[in-house]
Amino acid sequence: MGNRTPLYSDHIKLGAKIVDFGGWDMPLHYGSQIGEHHKVRNDCGMFDVSHMNVVDVKGAGVRDFFRLLLANNVDKLKTKGKALYSCMLNGKGGVIDDLIVYYLDDAWYRVVMNAATREKDMAWVSAAAKKFGGVTVTMRDDLAMIAIQGPQAKEKVYQALGETLRDSAGTLKPFHSVTVRDRFIATTGYTGEDGFEIILPANSAPRTWQQLHSVGVPPVGLGARDTLRLEAGMNLYGSDMDQTTTPLESGLAWTVAFEPSDRNFIGREVLDRQKARGVPRQLVGLVLEGKGVLRNHQKVTCDGAGEGEITSGSFSPTLNQAIALARVPAAVKTGDRGTVELRGKPAIVRVVKYPFVRNGKACL
Repeated sequence: MGNRTPLYSDHIKLGAKIVDFGGWDMPLHYGSQIGEHHKVRNDCGMFDVSHMNVVDVKGAGVRDFFRLLLANNVDKLKTKGKALYSCMLNGKGGVIDDLIVYYLDDAWYRVVMNAATREKDMAWVSAAAKKFGGVTVTMRDDLAMIAIQGPQAKEKVYQALGETLRDSAGTLKPFHSVTVRDRFIATTGYTGEDGFEIILPANSAPRTWQQLHSVGVPPVGLGARDTLRLEAGMNLYGSDMDQTTTPLESGLAWTVAFEPSDRNFIGREVLDRQKARGVPRQLVGLVLEGKGVLRNHQKVTCDGAGEGEITSGSFSPTLNQAIALARVPAAVKTGDRGTVELRGKPAIVRVVKYPFVRNGKACL
């Protein structure tokens, strides 16, 4: 038996297929993964993401701490509640984890990290905090997290949890947050759709989940969450990036703040050299030109440029064809073609820019 979120009993009642995910017993789907995917794209759905690691970091020197710890620059966070996506790097420039950090006040930042990397993340952050001094790191195991995503997500949240939320949460721009009573509400997500991620006390999560369900918000499992994020061109830690790859090799150069040049974040020297010389590999989108499904770790032979590997591959329910993210040689360009072996035969793939889908519409 793995770790269980406060909503585990609700998942069982709703007929979820439970699987192990990073040591957690989590719902893969509730009967139809593809149906759940379409529901989010066309209406809305809710995800239990309480397995994510919510951490509060406090102290007088917390901003300087994050200026050192993160590749992106928290100095961009000038408004309370604003969020920033960043990678946390090791000394070789490899990605320890990707995360979202929220600026709550000058001495308090909230971080949401991945579930499967919890132990190594906490060891790294805690060790850095001890060396830095004056910073405390607290895991918030007393909290749960529910994501409601889709074009109708916000309206359903107001309907379920009260119209008074509209006054405070309804005016939030993307990547901002507000606390309403005991609910921390953020306009973030992992689907390429509009919506909220709500962090709330663990003992309040079942009632909130049931309120959302009562107004017609269906539950969505990890299976659809993965195809939704892949269509949106969002990296998955452990697949599209890890400790052996840098953000520049993972399509995440936009998350690295090289200015100001005197900010000496961990891993900077490696990224500076890589930026000056050019990266040998890059992350691109692939579309299969024909029938079949692209899968992780399949080899991609790029015409005239060498070989690469699919990092995330699946069938896209929205596009009704197979798509993938792949790490390939830097010489590969959008529009190039290559081959992937499917069932012992070469299949043609086309290199495209991602995202593949955003706000329910194809981007290809």
